[in-house]
Amino acid sequence: MVTGASGGVGRAAAVAFAARGARVALLARGREGLAAAADEVQRAGGEALVVTVDMADAKAVEDAAQKVVDAFGPIDVWVNNAFSGVFAPFTEVTPDEFRRVTEVTYLGYVFGTRAALRHMLPRDRGTIVQVGSALAYRGIPLQSAYCGAKHAIQGFNESLRCELLHERSQVRTTMVQMPGLNTPQFDWVLNRMPGRPRPVAPVYQPEVAARAIVHAAFHARRREYWVGGSTVATLLANAVAPGFLDRYLARTAFESQQDQHGDGEYAGPGNLWSPADGPHGRDFGAHGRFDDEAVPESPQDWVSRNRGRMGAGLVAAGGLGAVVTAGMRRRGRS
Repeated sequence: MVTGASGGVGRAAAVAFAARGARVALLARGREGLAAAADEVQRAGGEALVVTVDMADAKAVEDAAQKVVDAFGPIDVWVNNAFSGVFAPFTEVTPDEFRRVTEVTYLGYVFGTRAALRHMLPRDRGTIVQVGSALAYRGIPLQSAYCGAKHAIQGFNESLRCELLHERSQVRTTMVQMPGLNTPQFDWVLNRMPGRPRPVAPVYQPEVAARAIVHAAFHARRREYWVGGSTVATLLANAVAPGFLDRYLARTAFESQQDQHGDGEYAGPGNLWSPADGPHGRDFGAHGRFDDEAVPESPQDWVSRNRGRMGAGLVAAGGLGAVVTAGMRRRGRS
């Protein structure tokens, strides 16, 4: 099951699972996007089930999970990915808007996880993947509601993971922390800034995120994955010098998150209260408007996914080096 599957990372992840021949349940609000996502899943070799649901509605999420179980059987993997956002200084975000972002982006993960566990725990089997962000550790200006929700997901997931370990459960949960991605979200968020929202560079294609999610789903003993060199650099810098990052982001992050040629044309309700790809909208696909600059690969992500083999290679190389060194010493003594 993939939430937020109508566009962006969720859409790319659904297609990536389908390429493995999976049955994929697609959960989101936007009917146009869901229909197009289902077509892509089927073309990729999977089987699709469309379930229209608002992840902020706990009862609706429970009903959606049961619908998927009735159609496809037991849930093996649940990917929490749905979110909403407001792009504005905190003082310009209304209480209702902040609450809505929190309900979708944080409580949507809580409700999704609860629905998944209801079906996974009795079988003692299954994996929950929480799609996170570098912003789960490092808040940035203009996205206070989103950053707060991602921080909350981080703490919630750690707590749940400890409980599962305590129970010696075979149900796994892991988190994948993402960099800036080329998705339609930057044309969906409610925007009150003069420029058009954009991700902080470098920008990665959503397929980079999708590969990491699929890998995490099948290698969930790792507590989390960091995707993209920018994510690693941000999280390490934040651990070492958070005060420096505060001042650096205060100087740079307003401009780096906006296309400066914006003229207010893009201000509007976004998809906060209703989906941009709903009955009167259109399908936005997985990609945003940054294809010209987005990179399709992340060497850091490859290293992260293959660190076991990398470690074995380094150990082997070290052993070979010791043998060669010992041989040279013996020859020197002779």
